Amino acid sequence: MSRSCELTGKGVQTGNNVSHANNKTKRRFLPNLCDVTLISDALGQRYRLRVSAAALRSVEHRGGLDAFLLKASENELSMRARLLRRQIVKKTAEAA
Repeated sequence: MSRSCELTGKGVQTGNNVSHANNKTKRRFLPNLCDVTLISDALGQRYRLRVSAAALRSVEHRGGLDAFLLKASENELSMRARLLRRQIVKKTAEAA
């Protein structure tokens, strides 16, 4: 399982540990990933996703999973999230 957020694409970054003596050693900055269950209002189902804490706040701010996915661009979403987004777009088009 890759260490990247399924909704925002946020992944591992690299940098340096810098000591007091200015010695530099490589290190990794890992995203704060959480396994969460989000509910889709349009589809009426729950989905388990591996999401960063920042993305979880964004989902709540935008008004839920459906609103977040409809506003997000497809190139930063995971394959599962893209499929979910397409299903939501199809379902909302049928309802309208």
